Amino acid sequence: MEEPWDFEFLSRIADSCLSFLSEFVDDWLANDMRVCIFKILLSWLIVSLIAIHFAWKVYGNTVNDMYYRQGTGQNGGTPETASHLSGWEGKAGATLKTHRD
Repeated sequence: MEEPWDFEFLSRIADSCLSFLSEFVDDWLANDMRVCIFKILLSWLIVSLIAIHFAWKVYGNTVNDMYYRQGTGQNGGTPETASHLSGWEGKAGATLKTHRD
């Protein structure tokens, strides 16, 4: 049977998360170059994700329709079975071809 998690272990995890967050907030409030670059990159990422979201809402159905196979069958337009068999599967009584030097 599994042992229950120790309270000290959970306390250490919570303390480390809080210390990381407090250091992050202190760095965020300091206006050095590293934080400015981070803010610019974070805002670029958020704007890009929002733009992708709205573009997919507008053009998503068009893109999906371009790549969706129309028709019947297991994969859209492809038939369920092959219309003809290849040469080596063709006839049951035919001799198999062998490689000759």
